[in-house]
Amino acid sequence: MDLLKISTDWAKAELVSTSFFIIAGLVFVMCSFGFWQFGKTDLAKAYIIPILVAGAFLMTVGFGLFFTNKGRITQFETAYNEDVSAFVASEMARTESTLKEYKTVVFTAIPFIIMACGLAIFLVNTPGWRAGMISTIAMLSVILLIDGLAYARIADYQQELIKVEQELK
Repeated sequence: MDLLKISTDWAKAELVSTSFFIIAGLVFVMCSFGFWQFGKTDLAKAYIIPILVAGAFLMTVGFGLFFTNKGRITQFETAYNEDVSAFVASEMARTESTLKEYKTVVFTAIPFIIMACGLAIFLVNTPGWRAGMISTIAMLSVILLIDGLAYARIADYQQELIKVEQELK
């Protein structure tokens, strides 16, 4: 089993995944521009800033994760060539920590925030608040979708690490 190939393949898949944050962010920014140019109602005008902020946030997350994972590819090779056992141990610790964070943030906090925003839509009737809540729901839904897939990928990667760890013993 080629652990280095498995690790770099995981990091390369993450590069593709994080690109979707950037693409979604660009779509949000274009929507904001569209609301700015063509929005006639108060609600359409209210979407301009929240959608722009959500787009900027998604692009920032995407670029941050992209460059982090791009750097990992070379770091993996260096760490693997230095000490395979230490590499496996560090990757096991990192994947375990990441999986816990996903469960807490992505699968607990984000759905809770989406529900709270959905409730706020019913309780608040001003265009600005509605646009903000709907924009937040849209942005968090994108994050939930992309990170849900990333969670499955890192869980599979961790299973491969467990197999390698057992082979090393």
